[in-house]
Amino acid sequence: MSEPLQTQSVEILIVGAGPAGSVAAALLRQQGRQVLVIEREQFPRFSIGESLLPQSMAYLEQAGMLRAVVEAGFQFKNGAAFMRNGVYTDFDFRDKHSAGWGTTYQVQRADFDHVLAKEAERFGAEVRYRHEVLDVALEQPDGGSLVTIKDPDGRQYQVKAGFILDASGFGRILPRLLKLETPSNFPVRGAIFTHVEDGISGKTFDRNKIRVTVHPKHCNVWFWTIPFAGGRCSQGVVAETAFLDQYSGTPTERLQAIIAEEPSLHALLANATWDTPARQITGYSANVEKLWGKGYALLGNAGEFLDPVFSSGVTIAFKSASLAAEALRRQFAGETVDWQADFGAPLRKGVDTFRAFVESWYAGGFQQIIFHEHQQPEVKRMIAAILAGYAWDLSNPFVKETSRRLAALESLCTPV
Repeated sequence: MSEPLQTQSVEILIVGAGPAGSVAAALLRQQGRQVLVIEREQFPRFSIGESLLPQSMAYLEQAGMLRAVVEAGFQFKNGAAFMRNGVYTDFDFRDKHSAGWGTTYQVQRADFDHVLAKEAERFGAEVRYRHEVLDVALEQPDGGSLVTIKDPDGRQYQVKAGFILDASGFGRILPRLLKLETPSNFPVRGAIFTHVEDGISGKTFDRNKIRVTVHPKHCNVWFWTIPFAGGRCSQGVVAETAFLDQYSGTPTERLQAIIAEEPSLHALLANATWDTPARQITGYSANVEKLWGKGYALLGNAGEFLDPVFSSGVTIAFKSASLAAEALRRQFAGETVDWQADFGAPLRKGVDTFRAFVESWYAGGFQQIIFHEHQQPEVKRMIAAILAGYAWDLSNPFVKETSRRLAALESLCTPV
C-alpha cells in the first residue's frame, strides 16, 4: 500500500509564471495573500508574443513592476506599421482616442517573463520552477481544491488550494483536465518564426514600430517583423496550415522561401544573419466553455487565444490577472463576488473587440480600412486606441459597438 502524498495548504495556487501568473501573483501579494506559483519550465525560456501593447503598461504599473521593466533595456515601441504591395501605412499609438499610455516595449520574452517572475518573488510569492501539475480535484469536502504536482526529481506531492488561477498559457492545464475546451471558430493556422541578426541599416525601417507585411497574393497570409534592441528582430509568418504545408525543407528554409515571395520584406532582410533555427506552432487558437468556475479562474491564453496579428495576447493576460486579483480581494474580504459579472463578462468584452478586428483582418475588410487613401483623423485615432490595446474603453465607438461600426467602415473603404 503506497504512502499518502505529502500535502501542504496555500491560499492561492497559480499555475504558470508567465505574464498573467506573475502579475496576478504580485497583485495578490500586495493584498497580503499567500501565493504559490507552479511553473513547468525553467526560466528564462523561449516564448513568442514579443510586441507589447501600451495598455499593458498600466497593469505593470499597477503590479509594481514598471521600474524593473523600464530598467531592463528593451526596445522602445510607439506604434504599428503595415505594408501591402509596396504601400506603407502606420499608426502612432501616442495619437489615439483613449487616455493612457501610448508607448511600450518590444521584448525578448525569455528575458521579459523572467523579469516579471523575479518581481513576483520580490513581492513574496513562492515560484517553483520545473514543477508540473498532474491532476486537479475541485471542491473538496472541507473546501478548496486538491492539486497533485510532480517535482523535478519525479516525486509527487499535493497542494490544498483555496483558489486556483490557471495561467499556464498554451499548456491550458485546467481546460484540459476539466474538459472545458471548445473548438475555436478560426481556421487552423500556424506560424513559422525565428530570431535573426537583422542587418537592417538606413532610415527606411522604423525600429520603434512592429511591422506587419501582407503577402502580395494572399490577404490572409502575413509576416511580423519585431525589432529588438541590439540589432536583432523576431521574424515570422502566419498562414493556414494548408498554405504552410506547400513548402518543403527545414522550418528556416520554409520561412525564407515564403519571405522571398514578398519583395519589400525580402529586401529589408537581405543582410540578415539567420543564426537561430526556426520553429513552427500550429493550431494555437483556442476557446473554452467558461473562464471561471467554483474555486478557479482562467487567465490569459489558458482561457482563450485569438491570433497573434494584433499582439493582443499579453494585454489580455494582464487584464485577466487584474480582474481576477480584484475579484479575489473582494472575496477574501467577505463580499459576494459574481465571477461572471466581475470577471468573465468584462474580460470577454475586450476579447470580443479584438476578435472582430482579427476576423475583419483575415477577411480583408480591415486591410481595406488601414490602407485607405483618405483616412479621417478621428476615426484613425479610435482604431489606433484598439491597436494600442484599449479594447475595454467604452468611450470608443469601435469598442462600444464593434461589429456595427467596423462593418460600416469596411463598406465605406471597400471599392465597389
